[in-house]
Amino acid sequence: MGKIFCIIGKSSSGKDTLYKQILKDGALGLLRIVPYTTRPIRFGETNGMEYFFTDEKGLLEFRRMGRVIEARSYQTVHGVWSYFTVNDGQIDLEKHNYLMITTLEAYVKIRDYFGFSAVWPVYIEVEDGVRLRRAIERESREEKPKYAELCRRFLADEKDFSEEKVRAAGIDRVFRNEDLLETQREITEYIRKLMQI
Repeated sequence: MGKIFCIIGKSSSGKDTLYKQILKDGALGLLRIVPYTTRPIRFGETNGMEYFFTDEKGLLEFRRMGRVIEARSYQTVHGVWSYFTVNDGQIDLEKHNYLMITTLEAYVKIRDYFGFSAVWPVYIEVEDGVRLRRAIERESREEKPKYAELCRRFLADEKDFSEEKVRAAGIDRVFRNEDLLETQREITEYIRKLMQI
């Protein structure tokens, strides 16, 4: 049976870069799971790559069809944005292993949906000062930077990724992303071993 590996971490911890590098390397043969969101597309994003971009009507339709695996909504400075995972045919655990980026809360719901033996966390940590500098640098490249939203996310991460919540999710392995290539190597070895179970 295949497995889903969920990359989890606070904003600007390097999740996107590690995700892309592990998939690009191709050594593990992992397939992507693309989540959905109602937030506006950002500069440099492509629909169907980082997310499938939709609206609240799209989310309601997936709910009506009983296809929503998990969903989270956040009150942002720009209104409510929802993020969700859909049983839309992307996932076939009889044939494949997968890699996705998600939140701690979503990881738990996806694990509960598919089972403990099928869903595994890849939890990434970076020192807060480094994360904040990365976030500001990334946001400054946007056509219309949303610094207030950046600050909201940064502060929300403190609550969303508290030690208690991480422990309650059963996460006991942490990858400290101080050196990108070394972190990628460690994650690749971790996933390779779990794929053999």
